[in-house]
Amino acid sequence: MDIPPLAGKIAVLSLGALPLSFALNYVSVLSYPLGVVLMSTLILGLLSLAIYSLSRSDIYYDPLYAVFAVFAFTSVVDLLIALQEDGYMAGFMAFYTKEGEPYLRTAHGVFICYWDGIVHYLLYLAMTGAIRKRKSYRNLGLYWLGSFMMSILVFLPGNILGKYSSEIRPTFFLTIPFVLIPCWAGLRIFTQTRVPTCCTPNMVEEVQGKGLLRRPVDLALVICLVFAAFFTLFRGLMLVNMFYVLPFYGLAIYALIFPGCSWLPDWALVFAGAIGQAQFSHMGASMHLRTPFTYRVPEDAWASFFVCNLLYALGPHLLAFRCLWRPAFFLCPPLGPPTHHEKQH
Repeated sequence: MDIPPLAGKIAVLSLGALPLSFALNYVSVLSYPLGVVLMSTLILGLLSLAIYSLSRSDIYYDPLYAVFAVFAFTSVVDLLIALQEDGYMAGFMAFYTKEGEPYLRTAHGVFICYWDGIVHYLLYLAMTGAIRKRKSYRNLGLYWLGSFMMSILVFLPGNILGKYSSEIRPTFFLTIPFVLIPCWAGLRIFTQTRVPTCCTPNMVEEVQGKGLLRRPVDLALVICLVFAAFFTLFRGLMLVNMFYVLPFYGLAIYALIFPGCSWLPDWALVFAGAIGQAQFSHMGASMHLRTPFTYRVPEDAWASFFVCNLLYALGPHLLAFRCLWRPAFFLCPPLGPPTHHEKQH
């Protein structure tokens, strides 16, 4: 998979979040929740107009260019929030976590912001760069889609049912477009043309004729996914994993045994993004000082906790890499020549 060059124009525009957030931190009207939501809406509106005026041809080519450009700006904001909450900087986004989204002050909220500010930000720059170069970004988009939707699946219940459920601010309603727009973006990404493979019908027939025991890499992946499924059952309290990840592991094992499951490469990328985001946030929050002591991983268990959860996150990424590396086994089997009986009729 070719990684497209990062979009320099979007990087420069998104970094404007630094001076802007620093200046807004000293605006008195932002000491009220309504002022925060109105100012946030105004900034996002002006940002969208600026992106449209600067990159009109790219937006006409692919409207997702504007979506990724706006989200790149918000990713920088999230990174500033995380760095401020951990004490690495001051004077930037204190007004927003106080009057906008208090949930982001939790350990899990901080690590959601770190992931969005680093991983998602790089993905946005890469995808907008691909659009500018008129190249495919489908694989990157699928990984981003899984990662983003997983963060939303945790973020929304955390706001509504968690510690800060009684402190929901008007800015919470800004999450509505941040839920609907990725759904629309995901549909567009799935319907994009797949990158053509160099697999000939003979190669597909030869690979798909091999049993699992003759494919040691796939056998190792099946064993890895079986252990991951048991690990998911062991952590049954994480309901998102139980309802979504566990069924996927079962389907992925099936697709590694029986050929022609063409859906697996796409969904492997989606679930790799989802598991990567979930594990990063879970591991970081479990060892963060803002997590209550009774729920925090003891320091003497950090090594085993880190290794187990890192291996758990690595499994779906290895599966996605295997699907992209040699996709012949997952392609639809070639149609064979008609039989002698068929020729007579």
